[in-house]
Amino acid sequence: MERNYGAEIDMLNAEISSLRKELQELGELVRSFAHGQSKQPDAKPLKRVHQMRNMHPDKRLSEKMEELCTLTDEKGVTGMITYLGVYASGGSQSNWIRNEVCTDDLLALIENRTAEKVLNCIGSNDRLNILLALLKKPMTVAEIVSECGLNSTGQAYHHMKPLLAADLIIEDANSKGVYVVQPHKVQGIIMLLAGICDMVDETYSKGTWDSNE
Repeated sequence: MERNYGAEIDMLNAEISSLRKELQELGELVRSFAHGQSKQPDAKPLKRVHQMRNMHPDKRLSEKMEELCTLTDEKGVTGMITYLGVYASGGSQSNWIRNEVCTDDLLALIENRTAEKVLNCIGSNDRLNILLALLKKPMTVAEIVSECGLNSTGQAYHHMKPLLAADLIIEDANSKGVYVVQPHKVQGIIMLLAGICDMVDETYSKGTWDSNE
């Protein structure tokens, strides 16, 4: 029996066209899910927390926000936060990821006066300038005096003493007489500054941080 190649080709073309249509429909469905456009009939409303959806253009961040809202509701806490970052300066680098930190634990730092102790420890312009200098690069005491505009090495040691006691700065194990910020404390200093940046942001409100006394 002679084969009808023309008919077979037409049949293959029809099958290819059908497959192409199915792939196109599947692609549209995937894109719909990727952009958060699909309906979620099974999603139950939260009891205590308003679920924030599509809060950020980055889909990953929006999904993380939804997870934090859900977790906050499930645990019955005041909130959950996630933060991450990288800081590279002076030949060293710090990377950090803190996921699902309970805000109840953070508020407890005020109640047990830990926050007060930390802020008192670093709460002077000279000490903050020392931290800033050492965040930029490792330094000797003489270099700290010059960089921070201090009067003497004695004045530098006076301000470095509480920072050393709190383990915020340390002497470099590989370079005697050279001081650095404790590597695993870098993130705390950077995140504290990030919080200060939020507090002084006047996008939605106005205020003054000058003393009224």
